[in-house]
Amino acid sequence: MQHAVMNLNIPQPLFVGTIEGVTACTTDTEPEVILPKFIVMVLLQGAQHFIVDDVSFRIDAGFGEGCAPFIFVLNVARASKLKFINASKIPLRKIMISAPLSWMNWLVSAQTDGVPALKNFLSTHLASFRIDANRHILTLAEQLMNPPTARHGEMRTLFRSSRAFDLMSLTCAELVACKSERQGSQLSSARQSERVYNYILANLGEDLTIETIARESGGSVSSVQRHFKDHFGLTVFEFIRRRRLELAYEALEREGATIGQAAHLAGYNTPANFTTAFKKTYGVSPKYKRR
Repeated sequence: MQHAVMNLNIPQPLFVGTIEGVTACTTDTEPEVILPKFIVMVLLQGAQHFIVDDVSFRIDAGFGEGCAPFIFVLNVARASKLKFINASKIPLRKIMISAPLSWMNWLVSAQTDGVPALKNFLSTHLASFRIDANRHILTLAEQLMNPPTARHGEMRTLFRSSRAFDLMSLTCAELVACKSERQGSQLSSARQSERVYNYILANLGEDLTIETIARESGGSVSSVQRHFKDHFGLTVFEFIRRRRLELAYEALEREGATIGQAAHLAGYNTPANFTTAFKKTYGVSPKYKRR
């Protein structure tokens, strides 16, 4: 259990806690039950290992000159079991911000211009996201960890609360921007792959090279190869070979083509190589498919 967490007693929906200078945390002997919540952890220094519903999470911001602070976001969509593992002796500096998932869902549903990417994230159990801490995030984090000494009582609590909400707002904005960019990239990838697919089908009888395919489809060689495999599950040339074999199969079965004609149609220089490839793909020799 993280007994070093200081509850700042901010009324719901927000909980804010800090850990600073803890060199070792005791490994939980039994998992703790946690309710559904949206969690934003700002890890300024040190590392932690914890397990939620048998899913292991390891986060590490380093120490000293190698320190690389970041924000780690975790969505707990249902009541879960949490267990901390003592895995580091580095002094820990961490901010923990969380809001009940019911409140987050209400916030999203109450908007007429809500953001689907955030809604989807909140609906996924143990969805996670990481954001490198820029200067603005670090400033907010340090202000939350060490508020101005002139702030007392309610003013101190309100100050910390405002910084926590700022961090949550920035986190959600980064999450949405990243998801939207990824979706846009996936859409662009799908469109390029469709262009490659259509070009290949229209030019199966030609001498197809990856350079020609890339040029005609408006992409680079590397992007065409990568996106086509991601989209169709085959490399460009695996698809070409398979489609040419399908044409040869149809020519044998429907048109009574000779083995040599079918081999030429499939792009093979010798009937023997064609027969080997055909049998490997369809499990029978091409001679048994002739009409």
